[in-house]
Amino acid sequence: MASVGNLANEIVRELQRYANVVSEDVDTAAEEVANDLVDELRNISPKKTGSYRKGWRIKNVRGKRIVHNKTDYQLTHLLEKGHVKRGGGRVPAKVHIAPAEQKAVDEFLTKVEQAVRP
Repeated sequence: MASVGNLANEIVRELQRYANVVSEDVDTAAEEVANDLVDELRNISPKKTGSYRKGWRIKNVRGKRIVHNKTDYQLTHLLEKGHVKRGGGRVPAKVHIAPAEQKAVDEFLTKVEQAVRP
């Protein structure tokens, strides 16, 4: 017959195994979502010379994946929000990051919820 100490050890071991599985699934989901986001941003970004469009990258910082534009990072805010012209007037915004970001967030949350469910 199992003692209370063995039961506690078994419960702790099972919880650690579950935590490891969930952690791996969340890391996999983050990688997949980041790759999908980069692909989508490369497809929907404005194209003049193509440098901005090709500049989307994933950077891993302390276990977190950061999607950024490596080549023309200065343009992200100007294109997303619009800006004032030199001679007066405004350049209209070309919103392309916000919808892709929201789609990635929703997709990531869905994948995490699936990973947590047994």
